[in-house]
Amino acid sequence: MMTGQIIYKDLDELNEVAKKITKFAEGLKIWTFEGDLGAGKTTLIKALGQHFGVIDAVKSPTYSLVNEYLTKEGTKIYHFDLYRINDDDELLDLGYEEYFYDDKYCWIEWPSKATNLIPEKHLAIRIHVKKGNRTIDLQRYE
Repeated sequence: MMTGQIIYKDLDELNEVAKKITKFAEGLKIWTFEGDLGAGKTTLIKALGQHFGVIDAVKSPTYSLVNEYLTKEGTKIYHFDLYRINDDDELLDLGYEEYFYDDKYCWIEWPSKATNLIPEKHLAIRIHVKKGNRTIDLQRYE
């Protein structure tokens, strides 16, 4: 298992952070995002969307559970926010397998709400806020 860490202070560093995460992920397409409310999960995902050339507005799918974005190259990226789900059945009803196993990038906020359904191979991203700095812990599961 490979781990890494990125520390940043300002939002203007997010483009570089997105590049570092993408390089660290190297082939993993399922990325999970954990952190307290307001830690910056969706903000980081917006920067990643920009890095990947997403042409749609990147916003939290809190109520729809999943947003689908299109890149300039015509590739799809799926963005889940599981904060509001109560159990695995909600994801099963949504047909999560079609998203998680579609060989497209899939970014999942609040994966702890559906631990049993997250694919074994994934990149775990945990954001911690301390004294104005954000620390991102990265962990590859393969």
